[in-house]
Amino acid sequence: MEKFKKSWNFHGRTLTVENGEIAKQAGGSVLVRYEDTVVLSAATASDQAKDTDFFPLTVLYNEKMYAAGKIPGGFLKREGRPTEHATLTARLIDRPIRPLFAEGFRNEVQIVNTVLSVDPDCSSEMAALFGSSLALCVSDIPFNGPVAGVIVARVDGEYVINPTVEQAAKADLSLTVAGTKQAINMVEAGAKEVSEEDMLTALQIGHDAIKELCAIEDEVIAACAKEKMEVVLYAIDPAIIKFVDENGAQRIREAVSIKGKLERYGKIEEITQEMVEKIGAMEYENDAAREKAMKQAHEYCVEVEAGEVRRLISEDKVRPDGRALDELRPLNSQVDLLPRVHGSAMFTRGETQVMSITTLGPLSDAQVIEDLTPNTEKRFMHQYNFPPFSVGEVGRMSSPGRREIGHGALGERALSQVLPSVEEFPYAIRTVAEVLESNGSSSQASICAGTMSLMAAGVPIKRMVAGVAMGLITVGDTYSILTDIQGMEDHYGDMDFKVAGTREGITALQMDIKVTGISMDILREALAQAHKGRMQILDNMETAISAPRDHVSKWAPKFEQMMIPVDKIRVVIGKGGETIDKIIEACNDVKIDIDDDGKCIFYHTDQAMIDKAKQMVTDLIREAKVGEEYDATVTEVRDSFVFVNLFAGTDALLHVSQLKWERVEDIKNELHVGDKIHVKVIAIDDAGKVKVSARECLPKPEGYVEPKKPLRPQHGARGDRRPSHHDHDKEGANVERRVFKKKEEETAE
Repeated sequence: MEKFKKSWNFHGRTLTVENGEIAKQAGGSVLVRYEDTVVLSAATASDQAKDTDFFPLTVLYNEKMYAAGKIPGGFLKREGRPTEHATLTARLIDRPIRPLFAEGFRNEVQIVNTVLSVDPDCSSEMAALFGSSLALCVSDIPFNGPVAGVIVARVDGEYVINPTVEQAAKADLSLTVAGTKQAINMVEAGAKEVSEEDMLTALQIGHDAIKELCAIEDEVIAACAKEKMEVVLYAIDPAIIKFVDENGAQRIREAVSIKGKLERYGKIEEITQEMVEKIGAMEYENDAAREKAMKQAHEYCVEVEAGEVRRLISEDKVRPDGRALDELRPLNSQVDLLPRVHGSAMFTRGETQVMSITTLGPLSDAQVIEDLTPNTEKRFMHQYNFPPFSVGEVGRMSSPGRREIGHGALGERALSQVLPSVEEFPYAIRTVAEVLESNGSSSQASICAGTMSLMAAGVPIKRMVAGVAMGLITVGDTYSILTDIQGMEDHYGDMDFKVAGTREGITALQMDIKVTGISMDILREALAQAHKGRMQILDNMETAISAPRDHVSKWAPKFEQMMIPVDKIRVVIGKGGETIDKIIEACNDVKIDIDDDGKCIFYHTDQAMIDKAKQMVTDLIREAKVGEEYDATVTEVRDSFVFVNLFAGTDALLHVSQLKWERVEDIKNELHVGDKIHVKVIAIDDAGKVKVSARECLPKPEGYVEPKKPLRPQHGARGDRRPSHHDHDKEGANVERRVFKKKEEETAE
C-alpha cells in the first residue's frame, strides 16, 4: 500500500491526514494531525454477521497520559478504566456514526481512537470523530459516510470554529455538532441562556464547517479507499412475518393504544409470547433453527408495535397515551422530602419520577480530574442513577455505565450555567438524581428535580432550569414533532432532542437521531415547540419553590471567608500543620481551606465554631498599628520596663517613663505579671518591634512639662552614677531584641 499524506488549512489551522504506513492490518486506519494534536483511528469489522437483534458497534476513545506529558496517578501508574471524559467522547463519536450503517448490518465493528499527542487548543475529540469516519470510509466496511463534527463557540458575539481553551472559557455558547454533507445528525451544547435563533445560527455555521471537512474526507477516500466487503443483511423469515400478521399483529396494534405503561407493555408482551410459543411449536430441523425462529417471531412483534406507534402519530396524529403532539404529561413538583439532607426535591412527569438530593461541602471536596483536558478539578457534580426497579425490572446493579454518565453530564451542563460563582458561593456542590420511575425523558426530569433541589438547599442560582425531550416521527416527506416523549416514542421514533433552559434562554441541548439527518426547518420547529413546553414545566416547578432559599440547611456547613497576607499563611499553618490542627481541634473539627493567594474559608454546621476559628486566625495574623489602643496583659517585669501582650503572637514594651504622667520610681511596685493595663501603640521600628504607652491613654495634667533627660557623664567617669532613662531604654531594647528574635526563630521552625 502506497503512503498517502496531505494537508489542508481548516479555519486557520493545519489538518493533515496520513494513510498506508501505520496500523496497516486494521480494516482501515488513518493518522490525523490537527496542528500538534495527533490521533490514530482504526476501524475493523468481523467477517461473519453476529446472531443479534442489534448492530454490535463499539467506539473507543483511548486517552494516553503521555500525550499531554503526564504520568498517570495511582499505584499502577498506567491507564486503567476510561475516564468520564473519554467515555463521553466515545459516546459523542458513536452517536453520529451509528445511523449511517445499513439496516440489518450485523457484523461486529470496532473503532479505536488512540490520542498520541494533544494540543489543548486543537480538539482531539473532533480529530477523533473525523478520523473515525475516515477510517471507516477507507476500510472494507460498508458505511454510508463520510461524517464529521466541529465545536462552535460564541465569543464576544463572534462565532468561532473549534475554539482555543482561552476562547472557550469566555464563550457564552459551546455547541458540538456533527453531520453529513446533507444534514445534521448529532448535537451537544451548553449555553448561558441563549435564544433559539442564536442556537440555530450556531447550528448552521457548524454545518457549513462540517461540509468543508466532508469534502476533505472525499479527497482521501478517492485516493485510499479499499473495496467494500460483501455482506448479507439480516432479514426476518417471510413465513414468520406471514404467521404473525395473520394471528397476532392486529391485537398488538390495538394494545399499543392502552394508556397505562405497565398495562400496555404487559398486554403486548402477552401477545408476543403467544406468537413466540406457537412459532416454537412448529417442526424444525434442529433446536438451533427453532430458537432462531422464536427469536425472529419476537423481533417481528416488536416491529409491528413500532409500526403502529409511528402510524398513529404520523397519520392519526394520536399518541399511544392519547395526548396531543405538543401536550405534556401530568406534572408534579415537591421539595423537602428528606429531613437531614441539605436539599431535596422530586419531579414527576407522567410515569417518570426523579428525586434529586443536593449536598454542599468545602471547596476541598471538589472532584479531582485526571485526563487530557486542561481541567484539574470540578466544583459542581451532577450524577444520575438509573436502577432497574425504575422500569419494573430485575437487573444487575453495578457502577455507572455510559448511559448514566452521559445523562449526568447533560444535566450537569444544563445546571452549571446558572450556578453562582465560587466567590459568591464558595462551596463544592453535588446533586444526585435518583430515577424512581421511568417512562422516557428521565434525564430532563433530573434537571427539573435538580433545579428545585439546589434552590431548597439555598444555592443562589440565577434562574430555574427545566428540561423537555422532543421526538420526531418521519414517514416519507411528512413529519410529526412530539413534546415530552415517553419510552415507546423514544424507542420507535426517529429523534431524541433534549432541550433544557430557563425562561430567558437555552442552557443545554442534546440530539440523537436514527435517520441520516434532519433539516434546519425541523430543528427550528422542534426548538419552538420545546420552548412552549419548557414554560409550562417552569410554571409547575414554581408552585413548589419559586426562589432559592436565603439560607442553607442547619445540617449544611456554613461558611465565612477572609483574606490573610500571603506571608502569614505559614504562621497560620505552623510547623507541620501544628498550628492549624490546634485551631481545628479547638473548634470542633472546623474545616479550613487556605488558597495560595491568601483566601481563607471556614466551614462548619455551627456558626459559633466558625466565628471562634476565624478569631483565632485573625489573632495569629493581626499586626499592631501606631495609634491603636489595647487592653494588654503584663507578661514580664524588668527594672525599668515591662513586656505586655497585646494579642496572640504580639508583645510590646512599656517603659517606666510611659507608665504615668508623673514620675514613677520603681515600675515593679506598679505592675506585676498577669495585671491588665490599657495601652496605646506609640512606635513600631523597622524590625516590627512595638512600643506602647499607658500614660497616652490618660488625661494629661494641666500645665504638664516633659522633664529633660539628664546629660550623659563623660567617658570614664562612671563612679556610682545612677542609671538614666537612656540606660533603661538600652537595656529594654536589648531584652526586647532577644525576646523577639526567639519568637521569630520559633515561627520559622
